[in-house]
Amino acid sequence: MRKAYRIKKNEEFQEVFQKGKSFANRQLVLFYLPKHDQVHFRVGLSVGKKLGNAVVRNRIKRYLRQAFMEMEEELKQEYDFVVIARRAAVDQDYHQLKKSLAHVLKRTNMFKRKKYD
Repeated sequence: MRKAYRIKKNEEFQEVFQKGKSFANRQLVLFYLPKHDQVHFRVGLSVGKKLGNAVVRNRIKRYLRQAFMEMEEELKQEYDFVVIARRAAVDQDYHQLKKSLAHVLKRTNMFKRKKYD
């Protein structure tokens, strides 16, 4: 995922948390905030230390980044997303985590068309 697609600064995370809306399932919490001046979406990932060591946390973030890249064409572009992984995400493989991410994105109407049903 290119750097232009990432949220890195704490102020940007806080803005999405405070001004945005959220939806959650057992594995993930998705916060989203419309940004009409952007040409593409941005993603911030948060995986807490309680979920495991660095290897486990980095694997979850890698899976989520790859899932966003694969769904890039179907997603609405003018949004900032922050994804927080929950404990249930640790036991998931890539395909399960992608399905879980697609579920929360679908429930928040972030897809341009209905592909992920």
